[in-house]
Amino acid sequence: MAGHRFAALAAIALAFCGNTWAQTELKFGHVGEPGSLLGAAADEFAKRVNPKLGGKYKVVAYGSSQLGGDKEMLQKLKLGTIDMVEPSTVMSSEADLFGVFEMPYLVKSREHMKKIEKDLFWSKIEPAAEKKGIKVLAVWENGFRHITNNKHPINTPADLKGIKLRVPEGKWRVKMFQAYGANPSPMKFSEVFTALQTGVMDGQENPFAQIASAKFYEVQKYLSLTGHVYTPSYLVVSTKKWATLPADVRKILEETAKETQAFVYEKAAKDDEDLLVKMKAAGIQVNNADKDAFIAASKAVYEEYSKEVAGAKEIIDRAIVLGK
Repeated sequence: MAGHRFAALAAIALAFCGNTWAQTELKFGHVGEPGSLLGAAADEFAKRVNPKLGGKYKVVAYGSSQLGGDKEMLQKLKLGTIDMVEPSTVMSSEADLFGVFEMPYLVKSREHMKKIEKDLFWSKIEPAAEKKGIKVLAVWENGFRHITNNKHPINTPADLKGIKLRVPEGKWRVKMFQAYGANPSPMKFSEVFTALQTGVMDGQENPFAQIASAKFYEVQKYLSLTGHVYTPSYLVVSTKKWATLPADVRKILEETAKETQAFVYEKAAKDDEDLLVKMKAAGIQVNNADKDAFIAASKAVYEEYSKEVAGAKEIIDRAIVLGK
């Protein structure tokens, strides 16, 4: 009798907990530290999307490289052990056409980026990722990149000669800084602070939000405002995983991801002002670089990329027109 009673109670408990038991966690990984733009975008998306998913699915963000570096996370995405990732530069290593966003001084502003997204991204660039098993749900932002180092202010490419510079895992960033005369080395974001602190690297390049949230200004003397590349970030899923999700869930995820872009751009613009003030106050020396000198030194990278990647020149030419 007691056994029957226990079984009945267990059934009632299961009925009450039905939603909890059925909830599927969607693991969302990124390399951003607390306070970073990458982290803010991920958290905002989760906050907006979870109430709409009705308890069946729940997006849980794991920042600070908890699930690995960008390259590792994209591998895990394809293997199905992570559901969503927010990559940036590394996408150019997954699909060559994403290298368009590695071309120095191509993207002039967020308004320009919106035009590129509308006119070129979804029709020409995103399909290249899908062919590699990665679907982009939305274009967000990493930001305009600047150089920090411990040797001296960087005014022109000549000032980079011999500087050991950490760059992200994307070959066109390496080629760009080689063209400028630096000694670039790809390295996981989570390893950069220690590399700068110990002198394994002299410098690095990142948007303000990444420099500030990772506290690189504590172990770097100079911040040079080069603005050499604007890097989008992306919310991506694997095409395999996407195919397994119900149509209504896919719609909610995709629409909410795209809606989150306005929040990301607004925060990014505010960060550009606030974080520079914060880092100056912390004691890092800031200088304006000679952007024309960097633009002149960038010609070879454009030429090599346009020759190597089919369809790239057409996209670059159109993107330049959209920025006029």
